[in-house]
Amino acid sequence: MLSRRLLLCSLSVSALAFPLAAQEAAPTSSPAAEADEHAEEEGEDEIIVQGTRTRRRVQDEPIRVEVIAGEEVEEKAIMRPGNIAMLVNETGGVRVQVTAPALGAANIRIQGLEGRYTQLLADNLPLYGGQAASLGLLQIPPSDLAQVEVIKGAASALYGASALGGVINLISKRPGDTFEADILANATTRDGQDLTAYLAGPLGETTGLSLTAGAHRQTGQDIDGDGWFDMAGYERLTARPRFQWTGAEGASLYLTLGAMTEDRVGGTVAGRTVPDGTAFAQTQDTDRYDIGLVAEVPLEGVGTLSLRGSGMRQDHVHRYGAVVEDDRHSSLFGEASLAGEGGATAWVGGVAFQSDGFRSETFPAFDYSYEVPGLFAQVEHEATPELTLAASGRVDFHSAFGTQFSPRLSALYRPGNWTIRGSFGRGFFAPTPFVDEIEAAGLSRLEPLGALEAETARTASLDIGYASGPWEASVTLFGANIDNATRLVDIAPDRVRLVNVAGETRVRGSEALVRFKRDGFTVTGSYVFVDATEPDPAGTGRRRVPLTPRHSAGLVGMWEKHGKGRLGIEAYYTGVQELEDNPYRTRSRPYLHLGVMGEIVLGKVSLFANAENLLDVRQTKWDPLLLPSRAASGVWTVDAWAPLEGFTLNGGIRLRFGGD
Repeated sequence: MLSRRLLLCSLSVSALAFPLAAQEAAPTSSPAAEADEHAEEEGEDEIIVQGTRTRRRVQDEPIRVEVIAGEEVEEKAIMRPGNIAMLVNETGGVRVQVTAPALGAANIRIQGLEGRYTQLLADNLPLYGGQAASLGLLQIPPSDLAQVEVIKGAASALYGASALGGVINLISKRPGDTFEADILANATTRDGQDLTAYLAGPLGETTGLSLTAGAHRQTGQDIDGDGWFDMAGYERLTARPRFQWTGAEGASLYLTLGAMTEDRVGGTVAGRTVPDGTAFAQTQDTDRYDIGLVAEVPLEGVGTLSLRGSGMRQDHVHRYGAVVEDDRHSSLFGEASLAGEGGATAWVGGVAFQSDGFRSETFPAFDYSYEVPGLFAQVEHEATPELTLAASGRVDFHSAFGTQFSPRLSALYRPGNWTIRGSFGRGFFAPTPFVDEIEAAGLSRLEPLGALEAETARTASLDIGYASGPWEASVTLFGANIDNATRLVDIAPDRVRLVNVAGETRVRGSEALVRFKRDGFTVTGSYVFVDATEPDPAGTGRRRVPLTPRHSAGLVGMWEKHGKGRLGIEAYYTGVQELEDNPYRTRSRPYLHLGVMGEIVLGKVSLFANAENLLDVRQTKWDPLLLPSRAASGVWTVDAWAPLEGFTLNGGIRLRFGGD
């Protein structure tokens, strides 16, 4: 990752705060003032995590959150302007896993846990639903993002049932005091084009308005010539206006609207067939609309009242060969909380409600509607100037899976240049039909869901960091035990069933990062080890979880001078992965990904170019992507364990006007 800035930050409450208020100045007092002064002397940016209600600076919070800061967001915006996949994929312990090679769908796996356990938020709101669709990640442009916050491990105490494995929180830019515009045009050697625009400005002394819009297209590519698209074709339009108001004494209001439409085409190339001699087109048409609102009102002598709400509707028309599925996903969310502090203790409590629903015109047997009211509370206490303790708990009353309690305990100890964080949490996930294989193959071969139990997990982590002068280093140990994990099992050559696995899925691992920064140069080295095992479906003990590399590492060098440009080179290693239902091999090959990017700034205009996968690593160079015969679930491809698109060069122009 170019110029990676994995800053240790925090989100320490179960209810999320108003994003505008989080940009206010931090308190003047701090339990670790000497360490903060040291950071300021070293030129580190002061970052307030948008989700914290206690208004503490990142150095003072007990839960580790990694923040992808603005400079790196800008780098990824010119490397992959169409979506945020690259932005999050190059964070240690985070892996973007392709779930449907036919359409390029993908989800986010955090520290070896399944992608369906990751909650995707926008400005602290679940605008993409309780369980984001696998293509949602590929439909979000990064052009308007100010930063991205990553929480790893069970975060149900913070966010409810959809955050069993962690949270990705996308924080948007805010209008300044003057008009500004950022327009980017990009093209790739794989016949892809992107055009994005971000416009923002004040409407008055207390109000501001912004608009983000994008047009994206990609021509389908059959790179290995087997008659199957290795890169799906698509055409997509997005628009998101935002309104903000800041009143006297800290009152604030934030409103966002979003709209997206996309037509995506994959499967067999025109005139070609799969091995059984038939054509198999795989397409998906998507229309998504959402609305979000956050308000904050100080109550004199009591605390701060916060209100949040959002709604989302997403309509799909899928085609899997001869089968057409017409369905709709919807979600509603509302929350009210009261926060305050007294002396060395800060507290927050509130009520929340979330509903998630699915309706299928084609297969109504899979319709579901989950209603989940909940109560939450959190207390954070500065025991000493170096030690901060936090405890949070949430009780959810799930309409299908009963009462669920999700606690989280955290501690921060900061002696001198050292930072030590420990955390333990429990969470749950409400099963739906949409495991990876069903996202790829549809519902036509799935048996109606039986009496499934909620998936639960216990996670723990210990993080030790050190910073001195230009050097920064950290080591993290993490673990998770998952009970009642769901998986798909074959019950006939053309039928599958979703069941709870008997036994525990266990994940153990570690992350290490070392960074050197001086005079515009940054060198970052990272390493991640993941040992994930689960009960073997054959009943022969335990096996390694498929598509989970035990070893991965990265080395990135970056030079940047503000107003002049940047130049970077990156190398990422992905180790061996166990494979499932792959007739060509049982273990993947390790591979190395190399990339180089550069940008030249000429006043308001900048020119950029980015070369990805310089070694032209492609899974189809080693094995076919297509299966010899269709799987019981309905898929025609093996799992994607390496890149499918090979070497790609992109470049373009960026225009900036106004602003600071």
